[in-house]
Amino acid sequence: MFTGIVEELGTIEAVEPLADGSRLTIRGPVVTEDAKHGDSIAVNGVCLTVVTVGDGQFTTDVVAETLRRSSLKGVAVGDRVNLERAMALGDRLGGHIVQGHVDGTAVLRGTEADGLTRFELPQRLARYLVEKGSITVDGVSLTVVEAGAATFSVALIPTTKELTTLGRRVPGDEVNIEVDVLAKHLERLAAAQLADQARGAQVRSGDNGGVEEAQ
Repeated sequence: MFTGIVEELGTIEAVEPLADGSRLTIRGPVVTEDAKHGDSIAVNGVCLTVVTVGDGQFTTDVVAETLRRSSLKGVAVGDRVNLERAMALGDRLGGHIVQGHVDGTAVLRGTEADGLTRFELPQRLARYLVEKGSITVDGVSLTVVEAGAATFSVALIPTTKELTTLGRRVPGDEVNIEVDVLAKHLERLAAAQLADQARGAQVRSGDNGGVEEAQ
């Protein structure tokens, strides 16, 4: 689990193709201070497992499914990435609960006259967003200002622009999105309850019909 509070900007040192994905070598002196094999580090919001670590950098394998769902499929040597170590039990939750399980990507559309930064995303993800709710963009915990049918906007403070990749993004860039997991759970639970209610209504309707015929 993560909080969406980026610890440092890392640098992609190498990208090695694998049979079912790719291996990334990433420089990040802060997140590797106490990292070891098997630890989790979020890279642009994607939870990845440390394979090797040393000299201020670490390697991690990215499977094909992750490449398909995230913007990591397009990273190249020299690219900067947001890095965050997994949250330790007892740490302050400065952002919100982030799993590091990217739901998909959005596209930066630009900054409005009022300073809001606007993104376009698939409608299948947009339905989970609400005004003043939480969203993770490239691993950064942000508050939704406006939630549309296929767009949303956030307000980026100068510190966020300076210390994360979001200050380097330009219109047309693809970013990773993780919606609030609680919204997805609620949707599934509500859908199951509505389905049960519908089945119950059909049964009651059928029983009533039988009684009427008997009368």
